[in-house]
Amino acid sequence: MAEAWRVIAREERDELGEGPVWSARHNAIFWVDILSHFLYRYSLADGAVKRWTLPERIGWVAERRDRPGFIAGLQSGFFELDLEPFALRQIVDPEPHYPGNRLNDAKVDRHGRIWAGTMDAAIVEATGSLYCLRPDMSVRRVDEGYKVTNGPTFSLGQEFMYHTDSGRGTVYRFDLSPEGELSNKRVWLKFTAEMGSPDGMTVDADGFIWIAHWGGSRISRWSPDATLDREILLPAPQITSVAFAGPSLDRMFVTSAAKGLDRSKETFAGSLFEVDAGGVRGVAPGLFAG
Repeated sequence: MAEAWRVIAREERDELGEGPVWSARHNAIFWVDILSHFLYRYSLADGAVKRWTLPERIGWVAERRDRPGFIAGLQSGFFELDLEPFALRQIVDPEPHYPGNRLNDAKVDRHGRIWAGTMDAAIVEATGSLYCLRPDMSVRRVDEGYKVTNGPTFSLGQEFMYHTDSGRGTVYRFDLSPEGELSNKRVWLKFTAEMGSPDGMTVDADGFIWIAHWGGSRISRWSPDATLDREILLPAPQITSVAFAGPSLDRMFVTSAAKGLDRSKETFAGSLFEVDAGGVRGVAPGLFAG
């Protein structure tokens, strides 16, 4: 690449691109445009982009381990999602008492559990919580009091889970037991105003954490002790999430948002980028075991 990045060619730009996830089954990257209710698939085989329209805001999809299809996080809760043919079945709404909340970001651990956060869609109240959806389809609230939940990811050995409150510019680290219990919540990293806000995250094969900077026009790589290792600048201000892809997990894709921006001036806002990660490889995403 002449630059450290390239834009994936397509007709649209995302109002709020988020949730990139690699699917080995489809040889593709999936991601969402939350505010436009879209789910996208970018084929690594031929570069084709396909789009599905959901009936409400969609924050993420997680692939299932033992059967085709996905679990999806929508405005009104957790859903089973099949694409061909299209079918959507609600599992549970974890917050019927907060109709203004929506699911925002999620990851699957190596035991096949989904960890997903909610947030006030208006970004006013700190009514967001962190939930765990287990393979038996039961859901449990494990933390609360968030303004904008984002980016859950895990340490390489999954003894720790990282979770972000973008509204407070803070990444927290929890101890995570094999049984799925969280404990010892503490601040792992605090962004300064100049850095923007921490958004989506992923871990690489060396155990370093990559973070997307909303309002910071970049992604960054951090050691487990929260030391900055490197930054990659991108030509869009609102960078939302990052994921590794490809059979060797050596290709990096980054989502962004055009929400609230002048698109005539911010030419690349809302693009899906492929970024040169300098030879770093990722870790295969977890698959939901239910």
